[in-house]
Amino acid sequence: MNRFRAFIIKEFRHILRDPRTLLILFGMPVAQVLLFGFVLTNEIKNAAIAVYDPASDAESIELTQKMASSGYFRIERTLQTVQELEPAFRQGKIKLALVFPPNFGQRLNHEGRTQVQLIGDASDPNTATTLINYASSIVQDFQRKRRGSEASQPYRVDVESRMLYNPEMKAVYAFVPGVMTLILMLISAMMTSITIAKEKEMGTMEVLLVSPLKPIQIILGKTTPYLALSFVNAIIVVLIGVFVFGMPMMGSIGLLALETTLYMFVALSLGILISTRAADQQTALFMSGLGLLMPTMLLSGFIFPRESMPYVLQLVGNIIPATWFNQIIKSIMIKGVGISYLYIQTAVLLGMAVVFLALSMRNFKDRL
Repeated sequence: MNRFRAFIIKEFRHILRDPRTLLILFGMPVAQVLLFGFVLTNEIKNAAIAVYDPASDAESIELTQKMASSGYFRIERTLQTVQELEPAFRQGKIKLALVFPPNFGQRLNHEGRTQVQLIGDASDPNTATTLINYASSIVQDFQRKRRGSEASQPYRVDVESRMLYNPEMKAVYAFVPGVMTLILMLISAMMTSITIAKEKEMGTMEVLLVSPLKPIQIILGKTTPYLALSFVNAIIVVLIGVFVFGMPMMGSIGLLALETTLYMFVALSLGILISTRAADQQTALFMSGLGLLMPTMLLSGFIFPRESMPYVLQLVGNIIPATWFNQIIKSIMIKGVGISYLYIQTAVLLGMAVVFLALSMRNFKDRL
């Protein structure tokens, strides 16, 4: 019995002296609870909206300020013409538009009844529905307060809602692009993360050392086959989305293919980087699987709106490739935009590919 007790005490001491074990036991649960607590919410805050107010009277300005002060909305743009609405939505910088009629205040004061129009970006149907409901509640509250201040006037503000790009509010418009983004990231990164780690584990790294190939050639050689296989996966996912689930293909197929290839190359380069840092295949799979799955699902905007996250988590989400590709694939397939609207996202992915390749080459040389 004494030996058994001594054995238990010894194991406790061994665990407490190992920082990696303590990190897994205490650090990861605390980090996950905090992450889920901040991210897992259906409430949307600071959503970017545009306002078109040709009336610019006291009543329309009051309602606009009420929207901005609610905490749910942030006035991103003030439009001068109705024609600016479509480009604003296609750029992906606004989620909702508040449109006033030219005689908003006049009709409200003299006729006791007027209307506003709410236009939502339904490429993400859940977010669009939530924002429309928020805005409608604010309009109703505005109406009640106006009626209460002057009880003799039967004030009424009718809300006309309109959904762009997805009038039928199909959930598949958000589901298929997000799943494609997640699958391509995980498969591409996991496949390449074991390549160099496998060479180390099998003891065949010396063969690469004595070969006349340069480090960049070895890295690209390891990446190219998986790039071709990942592209086949991408084609299968797109075909299933279009022909089985009814996803639209409004934009250029060629542009979608190029952007998808770039995204897969970023994922493969990230996998190579992980492979150069991992000591064996098991560690590489753990880093690529667990290390990429949760951030891609939670912080990229695939499931939860990024606007409602704390600013720090939004910054972390910006370094996740899926955040940018999710915007690209939705814009091409659902909105039909071209490269002129996607040059920022494309430039970010190109920069990530260069950085990951450069770090992989440096780690490759150092470790060899």
